[in-house]
Amino acid sequence: MQIPTITLRDGLELPAIGFGTAGLRGPAGITAINSAINAGYRLLDTAYNYENEGTVGQAIKKAQLPREQLFISSKLPGRHHKYHQAITAIQESLYRAGLDYYDLYLIHWPNPQRAEYVEAWQALLDAKRFGLVRAVGVSNFLPEHLEKLATETGELPELNQIELHPLFSQPELRSYNAEHEIVTQAWSPLGGKTQDLSQPIRNLPLLQSLADKYGKNSGQIILRWEHQLGVLPLPLSHNPQRQAQNLDIFDFKLTTAEVKQICALDQENARVSQQDPRTHEEL
Repeated sequence: MQIPTITLRDGLELPAIGFGTAGLRGPAGITAINSAINAGYRLLDTAYNYENEGTVGQAIKKAQLPREQLFISSKLPGRHHKYHQAITAIQESLYRAGLDYYDLYLIHWPNPQRAEYVEAWQALLDAKRFGLVRAVGVSNFLPEHLEKLATETGELPELNQIELHPLFSQPELRSYNAEHEIVTQAWSPLGGKTQDLSQPIRNLPLLQSLADKYGKNSGQIILRWEHQLGVLPLPLSHNPQRQAQNLDIFDFKLTTAEVKQICALDQENARVSQQDPRTHEEL
């Protein structure tokens, strides 16, 4: 399967879809991640706070693929935003995974009450210069956080990983990212349930109708919609069949009107996690 690529500002090409690993630990986690690699995923997303960098590393070792064929991403926790702590945490992340470098490393949350994310960002920029990581970015950052990074360091992230799904398409933040050449990556790309909890988002009539039209499932419709928005989604599944289906989104195209219809599903306060980056603190 030929997966398109998205090129970061500094030239690193990433697969246009990746595999999320949150919650995948131990032998079962290794099995699920290996299944994803066998299905064709080459971008694997983990985090220090997922407590599974070792699991990801073991899955990579078991896959026996050349390292240069894989794109591994991890994230810095809020408790290590101080400069020297951040550098050490990145090194520890590498030790856990058994890797010499990460392709991409992100600040997991801005943690605005602690207000140390600029210091953490400087550490990531230096980690890139030291050769510990190939590209650096952030996760869950809003324009005000990004502006502060630009003002105080002169450098913006290459990628911003945010919550994004059909009820929460984040048009303003996507627009800001695009204007500043920041790739938007989506966690929880398939969403959860509707706000009244009456049904999963994937069961919404519009998505079911489009799935019938294109001979796909509604999850594939969502992921294709995100791809056409220029977003890099990170679906997560333990199921090998679903993993393969989530990759199978590059042989059809939604119309411009259909993309807009899905965007129109947006609702107020539709975060699956209810974690607002303006207030949320994750250590």
